[in-house]
Amino acid sequence: MALRIGLTGGIGSGKSTVAGIFKVLGIPVFDADAVAKEIMHSDPVLIQSIIDHFGSDLYVNGILDRKKMASIVFADPHQLEILNALVHPRTIAAAENWALQQNTAYTVKEAALFFEAGSATGIDYMIGVYAPKHLRIKRAMQRDQVSREEVLARMGRQIAEEIKMRLCDFVIVNDEQSLLIPQVIKLHEQFLELAKQDA
Repeated sequence: MALRIGLTGGIGSGKSTVAGIFKVLGIPVFDADAVAKEIMHSDPVLIQSIIDHFGSDLYVNGILDRKKMASIVFADPHQLEILNALVHPRTIAAAENWALQQNTAYTVKEAALFFEAGSATGIDYMIGVYAPKHLRIKRAMQRDQVSREEVLARMGRQIAEEIKMRLCDFVIVNDEQSLLIPQVIKLHEQFLELAKQDA
């Protein structure tokens, strides 16, 4: 079976950019956050559970009102825990099925909340993408068109960046000074070598 690599980082760290480089290198990438969003629209059991917990007005013509959901869960840690408890097991199962279908030397699973969701089980090596806090805030504000306060509130729901990086086997620095592509290529070569040894 292919080596399983995890890719994580705090909001605005640039992990999606790093994931894109792995894709260019021909490595399959599972975007856990995108899949979680998708199954909240397509999984009837999950949709019913969300309606039961948060109310039927969250879905308009079958489409989840993401802004309304965000305003509920980011204002109340308990509500966020409930949502995660509903969504994460189904996302983890989807990742497992996806990984079994791949036939490359290694695969990458990208997720913001690996450690928070307890979904690091089964991952052979974890990559953390690190960026200084001021850069992460600026990027997230620009990307999501939200206020600094909203970004800080979301950061408060994630494990502190320094702790997250210590939990990782490898760290990629994305501080707009260190070049990203050489860092990713170096890891790519290491994983190909590790996969050979593992075969």
